[in-house]
Amino acid sequence: MKKILIILFIVTGGILFYFSQSNKAQPTPQKNQSGSVPELPAVTVIAENLETPWAIAFLPDGSMLVTERPGRVKLIDLNGNLEATLVAELNHVREIGEGGLLGIAIHPEFTLNNYVYLYYTYTGDGNNTLNRVVRMKYTGKRLSDEEIIVDGIPGEANHNGGRIKFGPDNNLYIATGDAQNPSQAQNVKLLAGKILRTTDEGVPVKGNSYENAVYSYGHRNVQGFDWDSKGNLWATEHGRSGTLSGFDELNFIENGINYGWPDIQGNENREGMRPPKRHSGASTTWAPAGAAFIDNSLFFGGLRGLTLYEAKIENDSVTAIIEHFKGDFGRLRETIRGPDGMLYISTSNRDGRGEPDETDDKIIRINPTKT
Repeated sequence: MKKILIILFIVTGGILFYFSQSNKAQPTPQKNQSGSVPELPAVTVIAENLETPWAIAFLPDGSMLVTERPGRVKLIDLNGNLEATLVAELNHVREIGEGGLLGIAIHPEFTLNNYVYLYYTYTGDGNNTLNRVVRMKYTGKRLSDEEIIVDGIPGEANHNGGRIKFGPDNNLYIATGDAQNPSQAQNVKLLAGKILRTTDEGVPVKGNSYENAVYSYGHRNVQGFDWDSKGNLWATEHGRSGTLSGFDELNFIENGINYGWPDIQGNENREGMRPPKRHSGASTTWAPAGAAFIDNSLFFGGLRGLTLYEAKIENDSVTAIIEHFKGDFGRLRETIRGPDGMLYISTSNRDGRGEPDETDDKIIRINPTKT
């Protein structure tokens, strides 16, 4: 009888403990911007064995176009399958140093016109290195009818910028580098070291401050930008390099503003120039690339930093920089928000500066609710 009472006591206690735990408040799953609760894992490899993928653009059906720096455009379908047939192979692309086929953007009215925009490096008439933006038509899983809309952007082996995106105003924004000539960044008559703003035809927007395509200037090498929920433009920028590496920047971009390269860096100030909202410091290098907003956080890839960075932003100020997956994937280039509310990043381990494994380079989906 005593044993039975002991067993009943243990069972009753266990039942009471179970219900006490089940009645406790459980964490509410965080929703994505579409209002649904993601059930996806924290990390999913979408595609492998790519060659230096640089940029991703999502088509209306959720499939993605991916640029590879040697000059190829590939298609990854809605189910994550990499199509064997190339979407395009651009013969004019010159892969040199950091140059090659870089940015890609989809026209805001793609369903009506099928326009896709590309930014690439090429060889000019005098055997000089230049960059341009072209427009092509996407039909039958192929790109054709190349049309040059912005040409003669100064280029070099390094510092070619390359990111292109359509903004909330439906204009095309184009990030360029200083082409290893820092003085060009301060000359508003040149297209190097700038963020440019044009129409979808490549015509300078009338509201630009210098009556040309220049939207902002004094940039060293912008490789990522995106707009926050208020329509403000933020950009990542490479700081000095070599033995004095550091001072990578996160900038709040406005029309007509001079962001100081090469005259100021870090916390330095000079009249008529704007310092960054946040920088990496003199001894830390992010080498920041693609950037994308999720809620009030700007995520951006780190090349030398080997990290997915998250900049927490409140009232137009950066309150914290959080590191995710440090060293897990190697060099990170593209960072873009997909139509499913997930982040998509690309590795850049086969760009001559990384340590690729047998499956590099990759496209990886990140669930931001589980980082």
